[in-house]
Amino acid sequence: MRAFIFSLALVCCSLVGTAAAQSPVVTVSEPWVRATVAQQGATGAFMRLSAAQDVRLVEASSPVAGITEIHEMTVVNDVMRMRAVAGLDLPAGRTVELRPGGYHVMLMDLRQPLNAGERVAITLVFEDRAQRRFTQQVEAPVRALGMGAGHGHGGPHGAGGMGAHTPPAGHGGHGMPGAGGHGGPQRP
Repeated sequence: MRAFIFSLALVCCSLVGTAAAQSPVVTVSEPWVRATVAQQGATGAFMRLSAAQDVRLVEASSPVAGITEIHEMTVVNDVMRMRAVAGLDLPAGRTVELRPGGYHVMLMDLRQPLNAGERVAITLVFEDRAQRRFTQQVEAPVRALGMGAGHGHGGPHGAGGMGAHTPPAGHGGHGMPGAGGHGGPQRP
């Protein structure tokens, strides 16, 4: 009987070890969400992602948003452009930064205003090379408008004279007051 229990324990341990080895882990650091003002319908979530092996961020969701997408912001001919992307590659051993003015998680159709000091739950969905998906939960603090991640990448989208913003169809500027890259009142 002891031999059977020992064998069973060995099998269980090896299965757990195999499952752990097959579950890619992504390290999420410095997550934060930009605070909103009344009637603002969208905001961005930012963070640093590091993967132990090649994976791809393919989806995100949050209970505070009706729509959550992975976005890329670029400047083309002095005009800021933003678009949803199907995914974001995370090369093994490299840190990929989701930041204002670059890649970010867009939270749209917000269900309530997001105030500084609150926390937002975000579920990130990753896919490995074998197209197996796995999720990771993130609790991101909400930071006041104009406050960044604390390492020089903060401030509103579009700050620094990056040019006029022309939101793609259906984006409507995302309602970021005073943030040329994500909307607010658009100037002619």
